[in-house]
Amino acid sequence: MPIHDQSYRRYGGERRPQDRAWTVIAASGIRTMLAKRKFLGLLLVAWLPFVVRAVQMYIAANFPQASMLAPTSETFRQFLEQQGLFTFFITIFTGAGLIANDLRANALQIYLSKPLGRFEYIAGKFAVLAFFLLLVTWVPATMLLVIQIVFAGNLAFLTANLFLLPAILVATGIETIVLCMVMLALSSLSKSARFVGIMYAGMMFFTHALYGVVFVVTRNSTFSWMSLQGNLQHLGDLVFRVEPRYDTPAWVTAAALAFIVAGSAWVLERRVRGVEVVT
Repeated sequence: MPIHDQSYRRYGGERRPQDRAWTVIAASGIRTMLAKRKFLGLLLVAWLPFVVRAVQMYIAANFPQASMLAPTSETFRQFLEQQGLFTFFITIFTGAGLIANDLRANALQIYLSKPLGRFEYIAGKFAVLAFFLLLVTWVPATMLLVIQIVFAGNLAFLTANLFLLPAILVATGIETIVLCMVMLALSSLSKSARFVGIMYAGMMFFTHALYGVVFVVTRNSTFSWMSLQGNLQHLGDLVFRVEPRYDTPAWVTAAALAFIVAGSAWVLERRVRGVEVVT
């Protein structure tokens, strides 16, 4: 029988930088979510408010009698706030199992073997959730601004509200960072994605309900820092220059969000390890 040469051969594939290993996790996670029909349905529903706002802008630009539908800076703030319901479900649907499923399958030992490090692993998981959150917040909000310019046929609105471009980026960027870090931290605490989703929903509703109780007792809205949802709402009001719904100082809200992100990072540092440490 013939004998084939099995001597050493040079690698003929593509060599990629090691610091891009996280993109493999991100791309795989995004493809996995897009393969789920229910999730695709959720994304389509999340874009319905964009369609409604776009039609509103078209009518306002082409029918002078519908001037009451003309967009303002507050229109974009309201749109992003309406997207909050969809970001809640997308965060649970996408993020609950990002780390929990790997813990259940004991896959961290494989993931965290060289050359993939812990930071790259977390960055890849972070990118999966961030991609879909920005897909229903920053992308449609920015597109609405472009659509308004196209329908109006001039740059008058953008010139008068030039702060909207950085405002949309900052508001959606900070919200995405906070929600991603919180969900990843919770996902690292359990091997059950369902339980992680319950923890996330419980935390969102409990902290806001706790603030509601304090507000009823004190009649003081400066305690909005106790609510994760309240902090994000207050941040959005300040960034878009609309009347804040809470009297909380801006630095308190910023400090509360920074503390939440730092706490989530600490949990991830403790939980995401190649070998589980039992204490």
